[in-house]
Amino acid sequence: MLNKIILMGRLTHDPELRRTQNGTAVTGFSLAVERDFKDEDGKRATDFIDIVAWRAAAEFVAKYFTKGRMAVVEGRLQIHDWKDKDGNNRHSAEVVADNIYFGDSRKDTAAPAEPLPEELEEELPD
Repeated sequence: MLNKIILMGRLTHDPELRRTQNGTAVTGFSLAVERDFKDEDGKRATDFIDIVAWRAAAEFVAKYFTKGRMAVVEGRLQIHDWKDKDGNNRHSAEVVADNIYFGDSRKDTAAPAEPLPEELEEELPD
């Protein structure tokens, strides 16, 4: 089976790093992703997609990304089934990020560049 999603959009808020009870890093954020086509008025609709990142990816996003920054997220779709307070069945979807990349250049070029974490440097081509 294949469950692979690639999205490019802008963060709708600053990611906030949290930790589970056993210390695993996790962060959630939303991407505003424009659709490829325009509606009758000539405007592009925007989808707001929930993303969750774990461990090193969560730490990377929390450290280097802020609201408005363009990101490319590669991951998988995950559906949660749950019941609301009235007992109705509900569904929610989120993308579990495997890889996150910069989708734009650094906004403030005057600021010194911070080095990438070691696990990400290993993925860079020579």
